[in-house]
Amino acid sequence: MKIYRFEHKDRILWGVLREENLHPVSGSIFDKFRVGKRSIPIGQVALLAPVEPTKIVAVGRNYPAHSRELGNPVPKEPLLFLKPPSAVIGPNGVISYPEMSERVDYEGELAVIIRKETRRLSDETEVEEFILGYTCFNDVTARDLQLKDVQFTRAKSFDTFASIGPCIATGLDPARLRIKTFLNGKLRQSSSTRNMLFPVSFLVRYVSRIMTLYAGDIITTGTPEGVGPMLPGDRVDVQIEGIGTLSNTVAVREPRGTSSA
Repeated sequence: MKIYRFEHKDRILWGVLREENLHPVSGSIFDKFRVGKRSIPIGQVALLAPVEPTKIVAVGRNYPAHSRELGNPVPKEPLLFLKPPSAVIGPNGVISYPEMSERVDYEGELAVIIRKETRRLSDETEVEEFILGYTCFNDVTARDLQLKDVQFTRAKSFDTFASIGPCIATGLDPARLRIKTFLNGKLRQSSSTRNMLFPVSFLVRYVSRIMTLYAGDIITTGTPEGVGPMLPGDRVDVQIEGIGTLSNTVAVREPRGTSSA
């Protein structure tokens, strides 16, 4: 099942995709809901980020080949950092190239959507009941600032640097999904989630022992090798098997002090 969040006639709704039509749901997608009979053609709606997380927990260097391409050691335990909710954009949103950066990179990733409060899970706990589904994520990064600052906060936290979508796909096995990223239609990243150093189940348990996760929170699971720079005017597409394609464009930078008036 694919669940979309969208705007239609000034209303924000969730709906389940059937063929090319969205069927709005009643109730909570995080608990019990009913799929309505009424349908709206997907071409008549504006797709939104599928959730509004209280936090985004990101995992760095979770694909060994990506660690090697950047000259970093492969971590012995998950390398975590946070991205703010203010960075979220959805499908077809525009990534704003910040004036203080000279290199902004794409990083295509599989993201986990948390279903309910998740705290201190044991090794024996089945994590599936805590996961609503999966989506595509672009962990946009100001690479020059990341190298300059050493830690990740500034480089990862600009507005529009957390692109999510296009939907929440349920019932997937996250261990064997193809993941690809295209820049202006050219393939730049191609891997499989089976190449993760720390799998989804381990990451959910690990993060839950550090901080409480709430419904709609995101764990984004790291990017494979092939990261590279985007330029103003570029289009980037993150494609994951069983989910779909998350597409965004990059905004042209405007000089500081430019007025829209």
